[in-house]
Amino acid sequence: MIVEIDRGSGFCFGVINAIKAAEKELQHEDKLYCLGDIVHNGKEVERLENMGLKSITKEEYFTLSNCKVLIRAHGEPPETYEYAEKNNIELIDATCPVVLTLQEKVKGSYLQNKAQEGQLVIFGKKGHAEIIGLDGQTNNNAIVVESVADIDKVDMSRPISLYSQTTKRIEDFHQIAETVKSRVQPGVPIQIKDTICRQVSNRVPNLKKFAVKYDLVLFIAGVKSSNGKYLYTICEEVNPNSKKITGLEEIDRDWFQGVNSVGICGATSTPNWLMEDVAAWVQENFG
Repeated sequence: MIVEIDRGSGFCFGVINAIKAAEKELQHEDKLYCLGDIVHNGKEVERLENMGLKSITKEEYFTLSNCKVLIRAHGEPPETYEYAEKNNIELIDATCPVVLTLQEKVKGSYLQNKAQEGQLVIFGKKGHAEIIGLDGQTNNNAIVVESVADIDKVDMSRPISLYSQTTKRIEDFHQIAETVKSRVQPGVPIQIKDTICRQVSNRVPNLKKFAVKYDLVLFIAGVKSSNGKYLYTICEEVNPNSKKITGLEEIDRDWFQGVNSVGICGATSTPNWLMEDVAAWVQENFG
């Protein structure tokens, strides 16, 4: 049995940065709070919880004082920082630099648009942590569109600045952008800002080349990972014999009948150790 791991899969820079920050703190702290799951992967969250990391909700955060709290890669709105300052909370800020830059751009565009009675539009998933952080830069006045169907919310007679959540599909963003451009009234200023992170989008062509080579593809991702859902569809497109799993316990032995090669890959939220564990299990049982 040939078993190979896609070395282009696994944590992106932002997630690596956040996990390193947590591990560094937990070397000399018994407990560290994290605002939301540090990464959308239950297995990695569990590993870090065993080290002392405790995931908390926004509601729980706003009851805390005199402690340390980690801000994960997705970023946070201004109110999170304001509350920390007033309540002696030390923030370990692991916001991804790409997200941080986007927050600054959104804030700048919002203030500029406000003077022109313009609109700040963000293509993204409502309620997603990154979107909450971005919307916060606009005093929660951004128009969030999830698909072309939501574009009716945008006033085509007023200036528009369009941005994207960093982890969305480029093809979908282009579709949104083209629709806005086709509907905007003549002479109305419009800014299209492609702010999709290439650490995610650049994985698509590589993943296609990887997945097509094997009799069976095991794609590992957490249930909450939207990036995982997207990248798994890429695997399925080129290799219908692709299976999405969260870990070893979901592997079905029947999948390996007549299989001579297995490719193992994952999302930007999938830890390398988990892919290694799956590869070892396959070798041990079918190698």
